[in-house]
Amino acid sequence: MAEKGPPSLTAVAVSSLMLGLLAGYFIGQGSSIGVFGGTGGAKQTKKSWPNSYDVKVHADSSDDQADDEDEADEEEDEDDGQELKDFKDSTEEVKLVLGVRTDLGMGKGKIAAQCSHATLACYKFLLNHVTSAPMLKRWEMGGQPKIAVQVKSEEELETLQAQAVSLGLCARIIHDAGRTQIAAGSATVLGVLGPKSVVDQVTGQLKLL
Repeated sequence: MAEKGPPSLTAVAVSSLMLGLLAGYFIGQGSSIGVFGGTGGAKQTKKSWPNSYDVKVHADSSDDQADDEDEADEEEDEDDGQELKDFKDSTEEVKLVLGVRTDLGMGKGKIAAQCSHATLACYKFLLNHVTSAPMLKRWEMGGQPKIAVQVKSEEELETLQAQAVSLGLCARIIHDAGRTQIAAGSATVLGVLGPKSVVDQVTGQLKLL
C-alpha cells in the first residue's frame, strides 16, 4: 500500500478557514448567552439617573444659578394673624393670586422660583392659624387655583398687601436674598389667598402675567 504524502497547501488553507469560522460562530453564540460576561442578548442601557431614567441636565436649563432655590426670604415679622378672617360663612371658590413685579426684569426661571416661595409662604402661614383651616381646605379641594398678575413697583406691591390685610386676607410678600439677578432685600412677589370675590377686590384690576 502506497504511503500518503503531506496535505497540500490548499487543503491546509481550507481547513484553517473552516476552523476559524467555526470558532467565530461559537464565540459569538457564547457572548450572546452571557458565557463571556455579556448581557444575555439585551442591549445594555446606560444608567445616568436613579431608576434607570436617562436624564440630561443642561447647565442653561434655568435662567438662574443652582442656588436660586434658597435665595428668597419670607416675611419674618411679628404678624400673629389676628387680621385674618375665617370666612366660615363663605362657600365660594378660594384662590391664590400671585402679584409679580415686572420692573425687576426677572427671568422666567426666577419668576417661577419666587412664585413658588410665595405659594408656600401663604400655605404655611394659614396652616399655623386654626381659624383658617376651613378656607385652606376649600382651596386644596378645589385644585389650588393660582393666578399670576403683573405689579409694576414695590410701592404697588406694598399697597396691595395693605388692602388685602384690611379685608382679612392672607397676604405674604417674598424678599429676595440677592444671590443672582436682583438686589438683596428686593420685594419680588405678593401672594394673596382667600375667597375669590374678596381677592378680586384687591387684584381684580391687574393684568395677567
